Amino acid sequence: MEQRTVGRSGLRVSRLGLATHTWGRETDAEDAAAQLAAFAEAGGTLVDTSPAYCDGAAQRILGPLIAEIGREDLVLSVCSGQRAVHTDPAAGPATIRWSVDASRRTMMRQLDQTLRVLGTDHLDLWTVAAWDPHTPLEEVAGTLEYAVRTGRVRYAGVRGYDGWQLATLAAAAPLTAAQTPYSLLARGVEHEFVPAAQHHGLGIIATAPLAGGILTGKYRDGVPADSRGADEATAAEINASLDDRAVRVVDAVVTAADGLGTSPLAVALAWIRDQPGVASMVVGARDIGQLTGVLAAETLELPRAITAALGDVSARTE
Repeated sequence: MEQRTVGRSGLRVSRLGLATHTWGRETDAEDAAAQLAAFAEAGGTLVDTSPAYCDGAAQRILGPLIAEIGREDLVLSVCSGQRAVHTDPAAGPATIRWSVDASRRTMMRQLDQTLRVLGTDHLDLWTVAAWDPHTPLEEVAGTLEYAVRTGRVRYAGVRGYDGWQLATLAAAAPLTAAQTPYSLLARGVEHEFVPAAQHHGLGIIATAPLAGGILTGKYRDGVPADSRGADEATAAEINASLDDRAVRVVDAVVTAADGLGTSPLAVALAWIRDQPGVASMVVGARDIGQLTGVLAAETLELPRAITAALGDVSARTE
């Protein structure tokens, strides 16, 4: 698998990263182990996780697997800055929601806890989970600088920021990477976020490059029973994205895939992978079968004409 440098740093990552947000919920420990082994065997290095994924279950599953693969062969990317809020059981079924908290106290506590759970003395990339309007910018910047200076973290970044937020923090903190949802159906980041990242020399790590599975074409003939569109927790988000523009884009992706003799998944991933400034993209797979299809996309190089056509059909006019 091709390795790329992240922005103007010396950090090198595989241009396809493995997301672990389903581990502990849709993906059990056995399948997670199979996924990580297959990913590493294919030359993948970037593994994305967070204490917020499945209430910490993803990290607890990943920890023992790191030693089996070899710590030196993985680039661990973790975000901190979210705090669990437990709802009152008297008001209904107990649930956990996450609120933004990028204070030094929460960030450092989560960082140290993550290092213990993963069984490592450092993270390769540590990112702020989201913009926190209640924590001073100088505090966030100082926390990132301190983590790098003390050796707990090699490189720092952000995720979930707007363009102006990214530019503001990048001017005050030692940032290397900027992580954001980016796909043929989510190109709004090209207006401010991508230019800000490139101006400050940051590498972009694209998340949700398949737009929740919409770009695979699975929703063209209805909602599959085992899809996110049929899941009560995510159905509203998926349905809201299935508009006329999405239909046109998916049709174009499917047409391109048919012409190239490949899958819509591979076409959608290859398009976003090769956009300017993108260092890598992280993709989650529910099981090893899905991951096999994702890994197969690594070898696809889109013809220039198809890249341009998909760019045209997915461009937003407003």
